[in-house]
Amino acid sequence: MNKIIAAAAFVAAALVASTAPQSAWAATPSPPNAYAYIGYPNDGQVVPANKPFRVWFGLRFMGVAPKGVKYPNTGHHHLLIDTDLPPMDQEIPSDRHHLHFGAGETETMIQLPPGKHTLQLLMGDDMHMPHNPPVYSKKITVIAR
Repeated sequence: MNKIIAAAAFVAAALVASTAPQSAWAATPSPPNAYAYIGYPNDGQVVPANKPFRVWFGLRFMGVAPKGVKYPNTGHHHLLIDTDLPPMDQEIPSDRHHLHFGAGETETMIQLPPGKHTLQLLMGDDMHMPHNPPVYSKKITVIAR
């Protein structure tokens, strides 16, 4: 009797799993050798405090396309300021720590208060989701004075 109950429970679990809604997120693939980098400023560089300065985005072995454009091996930049990488299975947040460049921009002007700050790039697909594998830069530190 216990074997019949166990078998019925197994079949029921399999049916529930097969009819349960699947995750809406399926990571957009990226080329395995793709990488992003910050071309300017350099790690450890002093930047002007409370004045705009240029941040230049670099990308190798992958193309840039605006938000909403789904084309293989492309994405758009997100600049992370004073924060860690977000969860890779969720849409990249949009706030003062996660700047979106959905028009395909490859540089920007930002302004930081005095102090030590971190900058990092993360590529997002046509819907602001990280790729698989994720494409991001090394986190750099700048000093605003």
